Amino acid sequence: MRFADFQALVSRLKSEVPQQYLDGIVEVAVSQKAVPHPLRAEVYTLGECVPLEWSGSGADLQSRVILYYGSFAALAALEAPGDFDWRTETWETLTHELRHHIEWRANQRALDTYDWAAEQNFARHEGDAFDPAFYRDGERLASGIFKVDDDVFLEVSPKASGRPLDIHWHGKAYRVEVPPEVRPPAFVTLDGLAEPPPGDVVAVLRPRASLAALFRRRTPPAMVTVRVRDA
Repeated sequence: MRFADFQALVSRLKSEVPQQYLDGIVEVAVSQKAVPHPLRAEVYTLGECVPLEWSGSGADLQSRVILYYGSFAALAALEAPGDFDWRTETWETLTHELRHHIEWRANQRALDTYDWAAEQNFARHEGDAFDPAFYRDGERLASGIFKVDDDVFLEVSPKASGRPLDIHWHGKAYRVEVPPEVRPPAFVTLDGLAEPPPGDVVAVLRPRASLAALFRRRTPPAMVTVRVRDA
């Protein structure tokens, strides 16, 4: 299916949704991006519900729903020609994301924490001070893997200085040579992944928990970009 045909399909399906389920939905957008699952090969994120600003009450929340054409096309390419049911997959994805919007509206605390995490991630991008644990208030994708906006954060156990890290992304293993002067806490942005997401993939090196750490002065996390290589 071509991108323009997919846009038309989404528009038709949106018109079939009862209006009360679209209350607070600012836009149902279609993106050409493909969003790969951080661990499993041949798995992609098909859609997303993005909460926008609200007046202080969850019931006033407005959201933007995004369907990723590139992800649908990637899944369709894995099946025999004609076997991928575009209409069914699109309808299930659209209604799933609308349910997320309704759940956001009902849970103000979750909205507050997500909004805070997004603000901290913006500060990270801008080079300003940020809480090094902010990403844990984002969306949990799997054990030790979190998503805030378009960025994915992978918690990695620190190794001895100078030893490479083994990273798994979308079914493939990579080796990361972290500069020896970079010590936890650190945010290591990974460059060169075969199927990156729309945003950053960041390996988070967390310091080992210890009683002594409670009395140390907290230092700002190091930030570095490293090009990966195949393991």
